[in-house]
Amino acid sequence: MTKHYEDDEIFQDIDSFYKRIVERMFKEMKDFETAIQGGKLKGHWKVNQIDKPGMKGYVMRGRFQTGNEPTQIPKSALNEKREPLTDIFDEKDKIRIYIELPGVDKKEIKLDVTDHAIEVKAKDFFKRVQLPAESVDREKASATCKNGVLEISVPKIEKIGKDAERRSIAID
Repeated sequence: MTKHYEDDEIFQDIDSFYKRIVERMFKEMKDFETAIQGGKLKGHWKVNQIDKPGMKGYVMRGRFQTGNEPTQIPKSALNEKREPLTDIFDEKDKIRIYIELPGVDKKEIKLDVTDHAIEVKAKDFFKRVQLPAESVDREKASATCKNGVLEISVPKIEKIGKDAERRSIAID
């Protein structure tokens, strides 16, 4: 073998280590596939081996359970309020907020706004969003809900000395 660099042995060691890891990984995946096909691992599985030039591996999709009983979700977890995914855009003249509420009908949403925050309550969801503007026009705030996404638009105004008041917003 021609020596190109002073540290060629290091690269040979790394290459040898990589090959051992890949061989072990493929052995483990083959054992996993055999356990599925032999019925040792219960569940519904779809196993596809990839063996193309330059691309080798497995794609495994499925689910399984351990033991005889299916996994139970604790009742306390079912009663918890979840925080929905939220995006906030602070635009020049308004604040636009998008809140994901999957499976929630717009009639089930309670939405309140103050000078400093938006509060959303819906089924198992709760979200309080601090508004990034000095002051907003609560009276002109609007909201729509389509396909489980609540869009709230709150115009900005200059502060004119009003105390923060709570106002409910109707959802179109």
